Amino acid sequence: MPRENYDLLGKIKQRSSLYLGKRSLSHLHVFWDGYTFARRQLGIPITEQETKFEEFQEWIENRFNQADTQSWSRIILFYSEDEADALKRFFDLFE
Repeated sequence: MPRENYDLLGKIKQRSSLYLGKRSLSHLHVFWDGYTFARRQLGIPITEQETKFEEFQEWIENRFNQADTQSWSRIILFYSEDEADALKRFFDLFE
């Protein structure tokens, strides 16, 4: 199974300001959307990890008892102090 996507998230966790500009869950969400869009545009097939990551949305909705009207990042941010705290919480929840 290709690990490149989760490896990228690991790199972002270690040096989030380098990849995102600042410690921000919203920046991570935009970064991730751009990354997956670029892969699709280049015709790179969806990986098993990307498919699993799509399940994260439903897991977050269930975890926080939220309807599917908000993105995973918005839900996490709502229950966090600020963007930096939300980013930390994302990695805690993701792991």
